[in-house]
This record gives sequence, C-alpha cells and structure tokens, in this order.
Amino acid sequence: MKKAETRMAFKIRGMDCAEEIAVLKLEVGPLVGGEDRLGFDLLKARMTVFSPPQGLAEQEVVQAVERTGMGAQVWRAGSDEVDKEGVWQRRGRTILAAVSGLGALAGFATHAVLAGGSSRALGSEGMGVAEAGVPLTARAFYLLAILAGLWTVAPKAWFAVRRFRPDMNLLMTVAVLGAVTIGEWFEGATVAFLFAVSLALEAWSVGRARRAVAALLDLSPATARLLRPDGREEEVPAGQVEVGARFVVRPGERLPLDGRVAAGSSEVNQAPITGESTAVPKQVGDEVFAGTINGDGALEVESTKRAEDTTLAHIIRMVEEAQSRKAPSEQWVERFARMYTPVVMGLALAVLLVPPLMFGGAWSDWVYRALVLLVIACPCALVISTPVSVVAALTAAAHHGVLVKGGLFIEAPARLRAVALDKTGTLTWGRPSVVEVIPLAGHDERGLLERVGALEARSEHPLARAILAYAKDRGIDVRPAEDFQILQGKGATGRFDGREYWLGSHRYLEERGQETPEIHDRLESMSQAGQTAVVVGTGDHVCGLIAVADAVRTESRGAVQALREAGIETVVMLTGDNRGTAEAIGKETGIDEVQAELLPAEKVAAIDQLVARYGQVAMIGDGVNDAPAMARATLSVAMGAAGSDAAIETADVALMSDDLSKLPWLIRHSRRTLRVIRQNIGFSLAVKAVFVVLTFAGYASLWAAIAADMGASLLVVFNGLRLLGRGDQV
Repeated sequence: MKKAETRMAFKIRGMDCAEEIAVLKLEVGPLVGGEDRLGFDLLKARMTVFSPPQGLAEQEVVQAVERTGMGAQVWRAGSDEVDKEGVWQRRGRTILAAVSGLGALAGFATHAVLAGGSSRALGSEGMGVAEAGVPLTARAFYLLAILAGLWTVAPKAWFAVRRFRPDMNLLMTVAVLGAVTIGEWFEGATVAFLFAVSLALEAWSVGRARRAVAALLDLSPATARLLRPDGREEEVPAGQVEVGARFVVRPGERLPLDGRVAAGSSEVNQAPITGESTAVPKQVGDEVFAGTINGDGALEVESTKRAEDTTLAHIIRMVEEAQSRKAPSEQWVERFARMYTPVVMGLALAVLLVPPLMFGGAWSDWVYRALVLLVIACPCALVISTPVSVVAALTAAAHHGVLVKGGLFIEAPARLRAVALDKTGTLTWGRPSVVEVIPLAGHDERGLLERVGALEARSEHPLARAILAYAKDRGIDVRPAEDFQILQGKGATGRFDGREYWLGSHRYLEERGQETPEIHDRLESMSQAGQTAVVVGTGDHVCGLIAVADAVRTESRGAVQALREAGIETVVMLTGDNRGTAEAIGKETGIDEVQAELLPAEKVAAIDQLVARYGQVAMIGDGVNDAPAMARATLSVAMGAAGSDAAIETADVALMSDDLSKLPWLIRHSRRTLRVIRQNIGFSLAVKAVFVVLTFAGYASLWAAIAADMGASLLVVFNGLRLLGRGDQV
C-alpha cells in the first residue's frame, strides 16, 4: 500500500502576487529541501510544503515567511481557525491606503497655503526641484503619506536588498526615496499613495477571485441529519458519519456525503458535480453525491464514503493541487519577469548616469526620469495576469463538470489535432439495453415483452436485466413464469398463461430446427450491427426477436461532429471489441477511422502512430485497459462518473458527467483561456513599452507611471476573471 505523503500547509498574509510567490520560494525553499517541495494556491493565499524534512518544525517555516515581510499561520484541513482574521488583517491595506491619501492631500494643501498657491506646491510641473523649499509642516504630512504607503512594502524591499534580488517592492521604495532626495515630496507621497491603492485593489481583486472559487467549490454542508437505530434524527458534523450509517436528506437540501439511496425517491440536481443541466431521477439503490441538491422528495441515504473521501472532496483536492501545476504561459512569464526586473534596474541606472556624465545633462532631470522608469518597470501586471486567468479557467471548468488537473492541461486542448476514443463506456453506455423489439406470428410488442419478461423475471444475467428494464419503462407488469428451467448455455423454458415458451440464442433456435430463411437473414443482420439477439417462441412457431446491444450514448454523434467543428482533423475509435460491432458503432457516430480487436498494448501502439502523424493527440477512455494508451497520449481524458479509478488517476482531465459533449466545450474553453492570457501579456508589455518611450522623451511623470501600472494590473485581473463567467460563450 502506498504510504500517504506528509505535508504542512500555511495561510500566507500578503501573498497576492506571483512576485511574492517567487520571494517565498527563495527564502523557504532551502529550508524545506528545495522549492520543488513547495506548492502555492494564490487564490486561497495558501502555501503547502510536501514531504518536509524530518525534524522540521512548523514554526521554523513561519519564521522564514516572516523574514520576507509576509506573515504565516499554520492551516489544517477542516479547521477554520486560521480564517478568523481581525480587522487589520482584512482591511489593513485599505486603511493604509486611506491614511496615505489623506496625508498626501493634507501635505499638498498645507504646502499650497504656506507657499502661496498650488502651482508653487507642484514645483516645476513635476520635472525638477520645487521652486521654493517644502515647509516643515507639509513635509510631516508628506512623510506620513509615504510611511503609510510603504508600510507593507519596505520590509519586502529590505529582504530584496539582502538577497540581491530586485523586485517591485524595491523598485517602488527606491522611486519614492529618490523623489524625496531630489526635493519632489509631493511626487514621492503621490507614488506611495497610488502604490498603496494598487496593492489594496490587487488584494481586493484577488480576494474576489478567492470568493468566486469558494462559492463554486464549497458546496458540501458541514452537518448531516444522522438516522439513529431507534428512528431518531440527530444533526452531527458530516465528518463524524461512518460508512454504512444512514442519514436523511429533506427536499431542497444539499447532500452532505456520497451514498446509496436506501429509501424514498426524488430528482437530484447533480450540476455541481457532473455539470448535467437537468435533474436526475433517484430511487432505491441509486448512487448520490455530496454537494448535489435534492428535489421534492425526502431521501434516506446509506453513506458509502467518509467526508474526506467523497467525489466532491476528491474534486476539490484535485482542483487545489492543479493550481500548482503551471501552464506553459505561466512558466514563460515567470522566466521573463526573473530576467526583466534586473535588466530594467540596470537600464534605469544607465539613464541616471550616462546623460549627465557623458552629455552634460541635468542631474535632477535624469534622476527623475530614472525614477519614472523604475516605477513603470514594476512587473506586477505581467506576472499576475497569467495565474489569475489559469485558476479562473480551472474553476470554471470544474463548475461545468470538467475536472482539469493543472494549468499545463488547460492549455493543451487548444492545440489538439486528433482525438482517439474508446468504444465501451465512452461512445456507448457500457451496458446492454434493448434497441429493437420485433414481434412475429401475430404477436404485438406488449404481448412479446410479457412472455420474455416472465422467462427472465428471476434471472440476473445482464441481458435479462436490460429486457426487464425496457418492459418496466413501458409500464408492463411482469409475472414470473411457472415451471421455469434454465438450459445451461442455451436459454430457458417456462409456462406462461398455461402455455410453454422457450427463450434462447440464434444457435438454440437452429438446434430446435425452427429457423426460417427470413428469420435467419434478420438475425444475421443484427449480428453484423453488433447486436445480440434474444429469440422467444413456442413448440410450433417463433413469437419474436429482441435485439440487445451496448447502445450509443445520445450525445456521441453530436460530440464527434462538434469536435470536427472545433478544428479536430480526425476522430479515431480504438476498441478491443469485434470489428463488426466496432464498424457499426463507428458508422452510427460518424467516426473517421475504426481500429478494432485491439489489446491494451496495441492501443498504445495506435496512439504512438497518431502522435507521430498529428503531434497533439487526446485519448478518451474509461477502463483499466485504457490507462496505458491514455498515459501515452498528449492529453488523456477519463469518463469520470463511470470510469475506473486507474483511468481517472492516469487522466489529465476527467469528465465528471460522462458527457462527451464536454470535450468540444473544453477545447473551445482552452482556446478562450489562451486568448485571454495573450491579451493580458500583450497589454501589460504594451503599457510598459509606451511609458518607456514617454520617459526617454521626458513626458512621463511618477504619478502617471504608477497610475498606469495600477490600471494595467486591475484590467488584466478583471479580464482573467471573465473566465469564471459563462464558459459556453466561447
């Protein structure tokens, strides 16, 4: 048995940007044995240490985080203690931004009154030393604005200095101190205030995303109405309900746990788990999931899983873990930002020194321009744009019943050129059902089903269950046959309404010598279509035929067509079933290419050929025998609800509703995500480029640069959060 992985989890205060994640990796990584042991959930402000070294105390990690200027609290699953934050933790940045703004406003007003006008307080249009010295009272207000604005920034800036790793906090601090040094107190205070506002808005916008994710995933009620052996109902924490215990779910309530209906019937809205648009009828024996919503009937449910093992809990864990698997775009942005910030600081230093030393430029002018360049160089808009977009896309997909296991796999569907599908359980339901009833010799359908149902009433064979379910759906009350006998390997006999009937296969019909050329042709046609024939008759004639097959899913043909419309070049079926059945299913669903009678190893070889031909290939399956081929494909997709654990664990994506139409939706959603990411990256870089040009031309000011950076950060965050909206509008 695989040993459970140990981990530590921490709630991080002040982690609202990917730049801060990089700082934590630098400081905490060596302590825990490498940054690859760290996982980050930006939207939940959570850091996880996987397989921490033996003897490492949680307090050591907390202290390491605090050295970066951020704060940490130990987080444990099932406990909300860490979320009970005070006013300062929740509103601290807003309060600091307000104090900074009031200080800057009071300083400017005081300066204007004492200096004899607002134009004197502004100095030389923000492009040099003020015409008159700044009064001491005004300086005090400006200093208050600067201290409030840099209160949370300065510790991080000092950490960046000690580590020789320049970041946005150091850029802002240097810009503010530089402005004060050259006498631009109003400019320095304004930059500090606008940066404080930027941080507060950034924290608010990321907090909005956190709340959106929580609303989508925090679906399971905390308590269950446990049914005691004496019939009493007692409300207890869901985590205390053992497997096998019974609980009651009233109309309109959410189910607290996975289970099996033990009494009652109702319709259940499974959209939170499977993404299905319509409620699903549930009766005794049917499976139900935690987080789904009961309809009009009361249900008594027998628990089949503990709270931490439910399908919903599994989905939430996978979504949380998925956020640490970075998409290619995220990896590129991180690498770019890592080189970008030091390069810009070097460029700012060149702007500061080269013109005055080599061309006789005014020091105050070029110092100011270097400071503007430092401000606009802040990479926050760039580095925050991609992770917010990716997490929003992952969450939206989970809300639609598509579980994507990481940013790496949210981008992959957009590049697919070929899709390979398993047959049984993927294109088809994976269970036999009646597809045709053919009455003969003057019998009608109802009479034929009554006779066959009587002979199959006590059988547990899959074909018998399919026929009985078909009869029940048509309101036929089945009465068991008398003198029932099983003919091993052939069929069965019994008496119905005083007359003896037999039931069996095509071979048994031939043994009895009752086959006619017309019936033979009909049975051969069924066989070629991949159908199993059940024949029923009496001693002197054949009463009728019933065709049973693994029926094609209602959405399969439409899904295959939608894949082509989404740009997929070829759709291939890979199955171990016989060629006749496979060809029939392929024709019915519109598959381009059918490969049948394949062993698991042959499926792997088929995927290798497709990858060699098309490059980007997805494999969709549901069984253990599909897992090796799925692992070999570029993108593997499991049919989540009915799929085997091996297939789901192997897969990069799980379709929780077993709905193939979600696959073309995922391809479109992936392309939409890529478009949003590219828009964000392009916009962020364009803003930087424009202000760099304006800085060299002498038209950019400090406050305009920080306002532009703040605006860019907010715009890319909100653009990314659009992915949380209606994902069908692609």
